[in-house]
Amino acid sequence: MSSENFTLEAAENLLRATETAINNMIIEIEKPVDSEVTGSARKAELASIKQTAMDAKELLVVRQDIEQMIKNAKETGGIEEEKDFGGGFAERFSKK
Repeated sequence: MSSENFTLEAAENLLRATETAINNMIIEIEKPVDSEVTGSARKAELASIKQTAMDAKELLVVRQDIEQMIKNAKETGGIEEEKDFGGGFAERFSKK
């Protein structure tokens, strides 16, 4: 197996694992908060749910990035690191 095929397979495995993680987080978010829990314990449980939702949102973005990487790899035949054309790019590669 070539390294490009391995990398593509690994990316596809990562995509599936990310989807599983997102689905597991959604299940946790959907669980009802115990109505008998009050005060700081209830607040902590709600904060945990909110954090899980934020983590799931971040994973959705990661999932989109992985999906795009796979799409690009299939079109170009390889996975390349995203190019950073942000601030400092020209300075890093200019002659001094």
